[in-house]
Amino acid sequence: MAPSRNERDAREARDRLRSYSARQQVHEGQRTRRWRDNILAIVGVVVVAGLAAGTQIFYFTAGPGGSGGASASPSASASDQAGQNVGDVPDPSLAEDRDWTGTLTLNEIALGVTLDGKNAPQAVSSIVQDVQSNYYPGKTCHRLVNSDGFGVLQCGSLTGDGSGDPDFQYGPVENAPEDGVYPAGTIAMARSTSEYSMDHQFFICFKDTTLPTDGGGYTVVGTVTSGLDQLISGVVDGGIADGATDGAPNVATTITAFSLK
Repeated sequence: MAPSRNERDAREARDRLRSYSARQQVHEGQRTRRWRDNILAIVGVVVVAGLAAGTQIFYFTAGPGGSGGASASPSASASDQAGQNVGDVPDPSLAEDRDWTGTLTLNEIALGVTLDGKNAPQAVSSIVQDVQSNYYPGKTCHRLVNSDGFGVLQCGSLTGDGSGDPDFQYGPVENAPEDGVYPAGTIAMARSTSEYSMDHQFFICFKDTTLPTDGGGYTVVGTVTSGLDQLISGVVDGGIADGATDGAPNVATTITAFSLK
C-alpha cells in the first residue's frame, strides 16, 4: 500500500530535521573548535609575553639587578614612573669629587677597593653614607652568576635576597662603559629596568663581563685593587646552588666589614 501524502510529508519533515540537526552539530563543533583554538592562541600569547617579561625581570633583578622587578617596593614603582630619586638619597657632594680607598671584607677575604667619587658622585655618595652608617656589615652576597662572558657576585641587599630595598632609590646611571664591557675587578651598582632604581646593592665582576648597554648600562663606582683571586678561590670556585650558572653561592658569603677613607 502506497504511503499517504501526510505520511510522506511527515517522513520528509523528519529527514529535514535530521539533516538540520546534523548541520547544527557540525557547525557547533566548528564553533567550539574555533573558540578553543582562540583561547589556546590567547593563552600562548600570554605565556610568551609572560616568559619575555619574566626573562627581563629575572635578568635585571637577579643578575646585576636592583630592588625593582618582581618584588618592587612602592618606592621603586614611584621612582620608575617619575624618573626621579625617591627617599632620603645622599647628596652627591658627599663623594667630595675624589677617590676613596678602603677594604671590603667578604667572610675572611679582604678586598682592597678604590671608589671613583669624581665620575660617579651620586653612587659613591650612597656607598660612603652606607659605610659611615655601618649599613653593610652583616649583609649578604645573595647571588653569584658564572657563565661565558658573565661573572658577577651581587651583594648588599637590605632583605638578604635582593627582593627590595625600600628606604631610598636613585639615578640616573653614571660612568657606564659605552661598549658594555666591565673588566674583571669592576664594582658597579645593581639596578632594575629603570635608571632610577639603584639603592644599596652592588656587584663585583670577578671576570670580564659584557652587559647590555640599553637603559644606560650600569654605574661603575670603582675597582677591586687586591684580593680578587682570593674571592674567586674562596667563593666563586665553590659553585652555585643546584649546579646552576645563576643563583645563591654554595659558599654562604657575608659582608663582615667595609671601610673607606
